[in-house]
Amino acid sequence: MDTDLHWTCQPFNQLRVDQLYAILALRDQVFVLEQQSLYGDIDGLDIDSHHVCAWHPTAGLVAYARLLPPKVKYPDCAAIGRVVIAPAWRNLGLGKKLFAYALTETVLLWPRQDIMLAAQHDKCGLYAQFGFVAQGELFDDGGVLHQTMLRKSV
Repeated sequence: MDTDLHWTCQPFNQLRVDQLYAILALRDQVFVLEQQSLYGDIDGLDIDSHHVCAWHPTAGLVAYARLLPPKVKYPDCAAIGRVVIAPAWRNLGLGKKLFAYALTETVLLWPRQDIMLAAQHDKCGLYAQFGFVAQGELFDDGGVLHQTMLRKSV
């Protein structure tokens, strides 16, 4: 099923309108509606970011992550955020593939940079597999417990 996926990593200004719409629709479907996390998803950071997408020929956008350069969200670190899998595509191992691709692209875009993320608490184990270490205390973000995690540059 996931062998038909086409992976892309594009800066905001290279996204087509239909691609941007699909990205915002998936984030809204999962973060706002499904998880009932009321927050401003349109936060001004998309414009400075790269957007990792997994596109299926018939299902459309099935996985997404946002890559932020240093100094956009964190002063000295790049960041990965808005990691999301479409509901029908969960429990197929796609989350690990998405994150591996996102991490590889982040390292290629911003070599020798530490990488931060704000992980939903129940996903910390996934990110730990990629070398991320919990930092500080748990915090509430839009009604969902999160943990800041850091991966030091290699």
